[in-house]
Amino acid sequence: MKTLLSLLLAVWLAVPAVAGQNNLGSAGAQFLKIGVGSRYQGMAEASTAVANDVYSMYWNPAGLAGIEEWAIGFTNVNWLLDVNLNYVAVAKRFEDIGVFGASVTVLSTGEQEVTTVLQQNGTGENYSASSYAIGFSYSRQLTDQFAFGGTVKVIGEELGRVDSRGVGVDFGTMLHTGFRSLRFGMSIANVGPDLKFSGEALKIGFDDQSGSGANDPVDAELRTSPYSLPLTFRLGVAYDLEFGPKSILLLAGDFSHPNDDEQKASLGAQFGFMERFFLRGGYKINYDEETLAFGAGLSAPINDATRIEIDYAWQDFGRLESTQRFSVGFAF
Repeated sequence: MKTLLSLLLAVWLAVPAVAGQNNLGSAGAQFLKIGVGSRYQGMAEASTAVANDVYSMYWNPAGLAGIEEWAIGFTNVNWLLDVNLNYVAVAKRFEDIGVFGASVTVLSTGEQEVTTVLQQNGTGENYSASSYAIGFSYSRQLTDQFAFGGTVKVIGEELGRVDSRGVGVDFGTMLHTGFRSLRFGMSIANVGPDLKFSGEALKIGFDDQSGSGANDPVDAELRTSPYSLPLTFRLGVAYDLEFGPKSILLLAGDFSHPNDDEQKASLGAQFGFMERFFLRGGYKINYDEETLAFGAGLSAPINDATRIEIDYAWQDFGRLESTQRFSVGFAF
């Protein structure tokens, strides 16, 4: 355990050298930063040491080891400016092997009118933008106290008639210290090569004589600059406080190092009664607009083998108003 804690501390100290303040706004695929799972949004994303369901594939793949049999989850995020993000995931435990999972994230916008410098009221054409990530995850409980997990995902973005494709990797660990319910989680998300846009819209006819020679234009293509994925390192801690046999207060905190922004933190709490009714709240630190978050959840049996889980979260975005998220899941 001392070795593991030393390793976590070493990574925590090393990440600022490669993540952050000299690269503000440099990463693309920003939809990968939009969290999923209303349970965790209601706690202001203090989730790295808490996640233990299909949404672990986003926050910390090691938490996937907490799934007992089958689990399915779906989240809809009513994002800013009429942007929608949908996430669906499924996971299955295989005895003595581990837990396997698959997830799909899709961000979409409505059609927008094409405008140019010369036609600022529109050209009569429309375009749309979308992004997606398809992930495959694996997690295993290596000891009673330590779990490890990873995700490989295909990432793509489309903007009008250009697109980009790439691959990213996430991995994480979960450590139960043995001191009551105290646990730590660590994850690194979106490790992978740079992405680059290409497509029909970049193809042009090129005339090296600028129209003054006899040569016809030749086929050419504009070259775009590559952009990095939003690499993020997270370290989380969680602890449960019992108030009688039926009430538990979960306290959690997260610290993160993005490669394209400043360091951030989140504090969250969840009060659960009878493991069925939940109230949540949290606060984000050093975010541009996001601050308070609230949420609620219900976990109810459908029959002897199946439970349904319904969660809602609201997040304050300051001058950008707020966002709402709904999640529905089944465990069986």
